[in-house]
Amino acid sequence: MQQIADWLEKLGMSEYTQRFSENDIALDILPELTDQDLEKLGVSLGHRRRMLKAIRELGDPALALPRTETAPPPGPQLSAERRRLTVMFCDLVGSTAPDSA
Repeated sequence: MQQIADWLEKLGMSEYTQRFSENDIALDILPELTDQDLEKLGVSLGHRRRMLKAIRELGDPALALPRTETAPPPGPQLSAERRRLTVMFCDLVGSTAPDSA
């Protein structure tokens, strides 16, 4: 639980340490937390957004907190990426008809 306390302190949100502790939230399950989970814990909207951003950054080893040997590594980063895509299909009249020779 000290790692969670350190992580929250690093974010400037140490007031949530007790809530995380009471709900047995450890560093290894942070990637599984959702906005709804944080809302149930009583985390304000702005803090939820900052926490979710910081949780996504934990997937980058360069940004992660140093782990002790007793803590299991966090699970895989479960995030999606949304992009716009344009698809075009063009069929010229008669171009696909069989040759009539």
